[in-house]
Amino acid sequence: MDRIRIRGGRPLGGQVTVSGSKNGALPILAASLLVDGPILLRNMPQLTDIKNLLRILGQLGVVHNWRPDGSLEIEAKDKTLYTAPYDLVRTMRASFVVLGPLWARRGVARVSYPGGCVFGHRPVDLHLKGLGGIGAKIDVADGYVTLSSRPKGGVVFLGGNMGSSVLGTANVVMAATLATGTTYLESAAMEPEIEDLCNFLNACGARIRGIGSHLLEIEGVDSLRGCEWSMIPDRIEAGTFLCGAVMMNSDVTVQKCNPMHLLAVIDRMQAAGADIEIGPDFVRNKPTESGSLKAVDITTMAYPGFPTDLQAQFMALMARANGVSVITEKIYPERFIHASELTRLGARIRREGPSAIVEGTDQLRGAPVMASDLRASASLVIAGLGAQGATDVRRVYHIDRGYERIEQKLHAIGADIERISEG
Repeated sequence: MDRIRIRGGRPLGGQVTVSGSKNGALPILAASLLVDGPILLRNMPQLTDIKNLLRILGQLGVVHNWRPDGSLEIEAKDKTLYTAPYDLVRTMRASFVVLGPLWARRGVARVSYPGGCVFGHRPVDLHLKGLGGIGAKIDVADGYVTLSSRPKGGVVFLGGNMGSSVLGTANVVMAATLATGTTYLESAAMEPEIEDLCNFLNACGARIRGIGSHLLEIEGVDSLRGCEWSMIPDRIEAGTFLCGAVMMNSDVTVQKCNPMHLLAVIDRMQAAGADIEIGPDFVRNKPTESGSLKAVDITTMAYPGFPTDLQAQFMALMARANGVSVITEKIYPERFIHASELTRLGARIRREGPSAIVEGTDQLRGAPVMASDLRASASLVIAGLGAQGATDVRRVYHIDRGYERIEQKLHAIGADIERISEG
């Protein structure tokens, strides 16, 4: 099992390039189930989550081929298969996003009910509510969700206690593209990844209006055709590198990103004292004379608010700030497992309900730590950059789910970081 070792305290500098969006790629890959003909996807990240979803799609008759330039060819060949088994679905919760397109194109879908999540219960009730609202007959038994009948459109409200569901929105939108009528989807997620999915589907022949808003109108069509598409940049990866640059008060340019997708994060960093330059396709952190940060509060919210997927990384940043910050998690209130590992590095964090109280300290100290999930692992790497001594992050298979060669990218801008294989 691999681990990542960081010897902290080294300044960073230079340019780091962002890969294609993991969270954007997953629903677009699932949408291949809807499409007749080949699809060519560019800027596709080669991540564990991507490879796992391709395995599931392979069980559903979808074939793929990686080109030498890193683009991906994908096509649904066998359209008779409709079961996504537990052994594969359990490897990643996001694979439940195959449910809607599988049902819409094949008239029946049988997908394993997803398992639990390390940072709390994440129900799929909004997925089923939305799909039922456009005509799905739903049966939940023996650990599987089975949908039958055909999508016919309808009026669906998809809001929940924690706001809109991103993957729930994706499932309903994809299914509605092949409905016999028109679907009006209110309280749809507005994340850039949903906007990109809708634009991709329209490029394949779908008729979706209101893209980027909370109200989507999807007029069903008879079929979709293949197209060429390029993945949007990964805003969470970009934000993670920016956290590292601010942590080390270093001159780092995060390039090939979309700064408009990061405005909530940049706002909080600027409030903390960071000097950040925004360009058309880059974000640059410029060193400040003091090199110190002041504590600021954040609350995670649905887009365009502060993203929950950057909460852990920002907590690592606030562990080095002057003062006390309050980090409130409104998307997944139990998403604080990383806090206990950060305290092993000397961070002063205490939990109070859905909030973490972070008292900044002048110095973090390297120590062995254990990653519990994807974004927690990234926060430990960020903390390790600013810690004195060596930090060993174990269970780095978590980080490989969403970051493409993170140790190589950080090493290229000056970090003393290496991956160590333990056999």
